[in-house]
Amino acid sequence: MTSPDSDAILLHSTTPEATEAVAERLAACCPDLAVVYLVGDLGAGKSVFARAFLQALGVTGPIKSPTYTLIETYTLHDGRDAVHMDLYRIADPEELDYLALDGVLEHLRVMLVEWPQRGAGRLPPADVTVALAIDGDGRSVSVHAATERGMRWLQALAPAQSP
Repeated sequence: MTSPDSDAILLHSTTPEATEAVAERLAACCPDLAVVYLVGDLGAGKSVFARAFLQALGVTGPIKSPTYTLIETYTLHDGRDAVHMDLYRIADPEELDYLALDGVLEHLRVMLVEWPQRGAGRLPPADVTVALAIDGDGRSVSVHAATERGMRWLQALAPAQSP
């Protein structure tokens, strides 16, 4: 279901597999360079979403949660990187200065950031924000565009949505 605003898409997911399908559809039309913020409470499905998104981009093998390492980098088939960050354990955004993100950004294809609010001011701006929330027996998933690139991305996603 698309919201009245052209910069957002709202969906309902009843199973983890349905959340994965949303992530796969978003990854299928991912622009050449993208930053995705994943927001939601603990247990809302951010890691499930990130894992499915990365697999849809072609990441093979285990996809580790970056809860303790803060950042995991995966090389994609085109030689560029998919970066998955989990900032839950960050107490101050300045802690990100120790991650040497500048080197990561050189080869970036896509960056997924869980708990981006904890890195405020130290992260590249999001093209889209995916908000996940527990909604009854399922999850609500809303995808909001934050940049022109994000708006084009959502426009490409809209025809691929299921009714």
